[in-house]
Amino acid sequence: MSDAEVLFETRGNIGLITLNRPKALNSLTHGMCTAITKQLSECKTMPSVHAVVVVGAGDKAFCAGGDVVKVTQSYKAGTTEWRDFFHDEYLMNIAIHEFPKPYISLVDGIAMGGGVGVSIPGDFWVSTEKTLFAMPETGLGLFPDVGGGWFLPRLPGETGMYLALTGARIKAPDLYALGIATHNVASDRIEALLDALAVAEIKDNRDAATVLDGFHVDPEPAPLAMLFDEIDGAFAGVRVEEILHMLELDESEWAQKQFKILASKSPTSLKLTFEQLRRGEVLDSFRDNMRMEFRMVCRVMEGSDFYEGVRSILIDKDNAPEWHPNTLDRVSADDIAGHFKPLGADELQIED
Repeated sequence: MSDAEVLFETRGNIGLITLNRPKALNSLTHGMCTAITKQLSECKTMPSVHAVVVVGAGDKAFCAGGDVVKVTQSYKAGTTEWRDFFHDEYLMNIAIHEFPKPYISLVDGIAMGGGVGVSIPGDFWVSTEKTLFAMPETGLGLFPDVGGGWFLPRLPGETGMYLALTGARIKAPDLYALGIATHNVASDRIEALLDALAVAEIKDNRDAATVLDGFHVDPEPAPLAMLFDEIDGAFAGVRVEEILHMLELDESEWAQKQFKILASKSPTSLKLTFEQLRRGEVLDSFRDNMRMEFRMVCRVMEGSDFYEGVRSILIDKDNAPEWHPNTLDRVSADDIAGHFKPLGADELQIED
């Protein structure tokens, strides 16, 4: 296999994208984002490409996120690479969302952060027994970007807020119950599914769904489904403080666990993420959401929690971040609101 970070090939009637950094769990780089956007632009006008399918190389991950260590190093060094990465990653997310042909993600392994962004904006999201999903950004001093403000508040009840604030890791049964996974396929059937897609005449999403339906197997019952009422009750608060208060008062083992998890996250990230989802649920378009998230990420880079989260979790791995501010009551409403203000000439530049 080529040593390129992302591979493109035409296999029968499909354009196949392979995220090809298995040793790095296929984490996204700036070059991968721009290459995927360019490839999608070409595939739009190729009659021979009926659909696009994206997979991850190796047997562990679909895509475990973006290369945030490199992003933080860029900002500290005073280069613009960090901004270019987020800018072009978000343009890639938009290109996926607006791609006019079926876009099918075969998520056979870990999908976190940027890996969610390269898959969920598409039309079909296929899980396997190896799939592990999470948006863990509040523990990194960030927020669930790459479209999280759009799709998370549109999940059933308050499950999106729960996933966003806690960074909970979920597998195929929960993903299917929540509607994140449109289909579930046995991992050892992925190659056969690719072959079937390659020979199928796919004119639209209904044709793609017909092929996927033929390989679908219902996963086991979803553990999260038994907690929907508890999640809705605890995470429907009008403020993050109210959510933590509800959990603290609930003496159940589940509630106490969630309370401790939230207490470990960046207070700024918790409040920022809460506001992101509440604003995102009333936005009119995915583009509007990505403009919002670009404003947010540019402001986050001006703070300290993102660097501290990356240091603690990914560099030193001491899992002991020192957040500033370190309590929710010290994070002002004005500070959070400032993250959403327009950037003027530095806004996300989206071409029609």
